[in-house]
Amino acid sequence: MIEIQDYPSRLADPASRKFETFSYLPELSKKQIRQQVEYLVSQSWHPAIEHTEPENACHTYWYMWKLPLFGETDIDRILAEAEACHKANPGHYMRLVGYDTRAQCLGTALVIYRGPIEV
Repeated sequence: MIEIQDYPSRLADPASRKFETFSYLPELSKKQIRQQVEYLVSQSWHPAIEHTEPENACHTYWYMWKLPLFGETDIDRILAEAEACHKANPGHYMRLVGYDTRAQCLGTALVIYRGPIEV
């Protein structure tokens, strides 16, 4: 039997905090983020961008950047909105969310920009 390892993520250690899909992997490159947006659109999920201060990133409530981009299929437009949110809130964590209206739930949520980690 394989032994399950504990990941040492602790609130007291901001560098160890993990959030959403892929957070245990190295940070995604711009190309990988684009591929995730392409996948989100290919699933007919509605993209939305959310952000929050690093100290509040462990909470379930994040601020919504504008309304969700219902029906948006232009990858470049979605990425431009993500970049606009990042420029307007440079110190914030930012995540991309894909709403699955058929299942009426989140199809995906992944952090695409991390705020500064102050220890």
